Amino acid sequence: MVIRSPRHFIAALLVTALALGAAAPVAAAEAHITVPPQLQPEVDFWIKVYTEISTGEGFLHDADDLGIVYRTLRFTKDVSSRERRDAIDREREKIETMLKHLAAGASNLSDDEKAVAKAFGEGATRARYAEAARNVRFQLGQSDRFREGLERASQWQAHIAQTFANQGLPAELAVLPHVESSFDPTAYSKVGAAGLWQFMRGTGRRYLRIDEAVDERMDPFRATEAAAQLLDYNYRALGTWPLALTAYNHGAAGMRRAVDKLGTNDIVKIIHNYQSASFGFASRNFFPSFLAALTIDRDKDKYFPKLQQRPELEFTEVELPAYVPLQALEKALKVDHDKLVQLNPAFRPALLAGSAYVPKGYLLRLPADATGWTSARLAQQVPAANLYASQPRPRVHRVQKGDSLSLIAARYGTSVTTLASLNNMSVKGVLRAGTNLRLPAQATAPASAPVIAAVKPSAPAARAARAAAAPAVVAEAAPAEEVSQVLAEQQEESAAIARIAEQPEPVSAAEAEEEGPSLVPGGGAVARASESIDYSVDDASRIRVAAEETIGHYADWLGTSASAVRRLNNLRFGASIAQGRRIKLDFSKVSEAQFESKRRAFHEQLEAAFFANHRIVGTQVRVARSGDSLWTLSQNNGRLPTWLVAHYNPDIDFGTLRAGLEIVIPKVELLPPG
Repeated sequence: MVIRSPRHFIAALLVTALALGAAAPVAAAEAHITVPPQLQPEVDFWIKVYTEISTGEGFLHDADDLGIVYRTLRFTKDVSSRERRDAIDREREKIETMLKHLAAGASNLSDDEKAVAKAFGEGATRARYAEAARNVRFQLGQSDRFREGLERASQWQAHIAQTFANQGLPAELAVLPHVESSFDPTAYSKVGAAGLWQFMRGTGRRYLRIDEAVDERMDPFRATEAAAQLLDYNYRALGTWPLALTAYNHGAAGMRRAVDKLGTNDIVKIIHNYQSASFGFASRNFFPSFLAALTIDRDKDKYFPKLQQRPELEFTEVELPAYVPLQALEKALKVDHDKLVQLNPAFRPALLAGSAYVPKGYLLRLPADATGWTSARLAQQVPAANLYASQPRPRVHRVQKGDSLSLIAARYGTSVTTLASLNNMSVKGVLRAGTNLRLPAQATAPASAPVIAAVKPSAPAARAARAAAAPAVVAEAAPAEEVSQVLAEQQEESAAIARIAEQPEPVSAAEAEEEGPSLVPGGGAVARASESIDYSVDDASRIRVAAEETIGHYADWLGTSASAVRRLNNLRFGASIAQGRRIKLDFSKVSEAQFESKRRAFHEQLEAAFFANHRIVGTQVRVARSGDSLWTLSQNNGRLPTWLVAHYNPDIDFGTLRAGLEIVIPKVELLPPG
């Protein structure tokens, strides 16, 4: 381990502080996203983190003023994470002691303390030093990870650029995966954010297929298309790209709450002044770190000479006419198993093990030389007995006392390896009585009648048809077990996010990888659980009414009567409450946190039921006519849920809707049965 000596520390502090403050402002290639001068110190800090220090190094710095870097620590490869943490803590304590000395108004300063005082400037108060003593933070370097990301990115940049151009998004947004995943499509975080764009399951299900067969978050092409929709949604909800980008980490509702609280949409004022338990270091630094990544990406050779960029991926796609076992596809296409899996990273273990089929409508990626394949030709080449109308339901075995993997495998005519893979466990794993063990489907016992479906001519044509118009959909209820599974996953994500928020920052490459791929420590956790509704209660004990909510709901969540809620708000019996209206509530029987929890669970269940069967594939604009309401707009545009239309129009007061207003309507696709 190498730590700079005190003498070098003084020079390093002065040089670093000057360097962070003296860089020229970043020049944006387009007018969509520019660097506010007030954020330049933060941007320069992240440029240094991304380009000058590796995961074997780190900065001890002020968490609020990133222009103040106290020390640069360097470690040898043989030092353990525990030893690193101990060394960091020792150096942090030395800095905290100096800051407390300055906060006490001491005049007999050491040379190191004078250097610290100079870095803070002549206007620094004793209170500022006292605050700084509580704010000494360690930041692990990222230059090696950023270089790797630059070399990987070239494989997908053309697709990202085309997708964002088609969506009308600024080209600059294409560098966001540098911050999210270092352009690693296999990245998976401790809290469950996955893929190139680090979608949480809850948010991902709005735009992607995520089930036992496929997880399209892991497909960089499909995930890019979903990210474009999410960024577009954020922009529609917030009105500026700095806010929309920050919402990718903090959620659209969270950023609207910040705007409302401060009365401004100025990202600089929000970053520097907004106080919230959930708006921590990662959220405050998400936009500056993005701007740093943008700066580096525009001048790669300056920061990372001799990059070995990878060639753009080449392939062809065909839309599946029905549900098909992977093995049957391999035989019909005469494509190597490993190659097919490599080209289709969304395939999940159940599909690979044979207990789930490649879904109907899935855009199967094939080698570039596998030309001439269409849905119709595939339907002809795959034996009819291997084309299914729906996905087979997973078969399960309820574990009994004394069961083992080998006994269960023998009973069902399968292998221990297959069972272990299918259930994401070790072949030596211990089984608990009462748990359900997933079983592979029987190849000789199809789950549904074979079907040769009418097929569209090609995958590109299918995509064009889907994008051309919003299909009418019926918001039918999803199977209860599917909704329960989605809700359980959401609770699991929330618990994981809470756990990781309490953990210390990573101090080594191994710890950073374990926590997750995001280059902003702590990033990737909150955003992917982004919420469209502000569930908070204001200082006057009021909430903003959301679509689908009634006075009866409030009474139930508050443990009171509907009449009591009406009296508190001077509402006559039978009066309705419009979406967007402020309503006062009485929290004498339940706490605000308990109320918010019940309210959130209600909306999560609505969304889980809908997105178990549907996906958002785009948006369209409708002009409100005389007599229109949230209900009529929802019903006349594909029988959509009112809450979904309300989410896409957060600034519209549907209680006083005027003719002529433009209303954004999401285009929704009904998933095939299964």
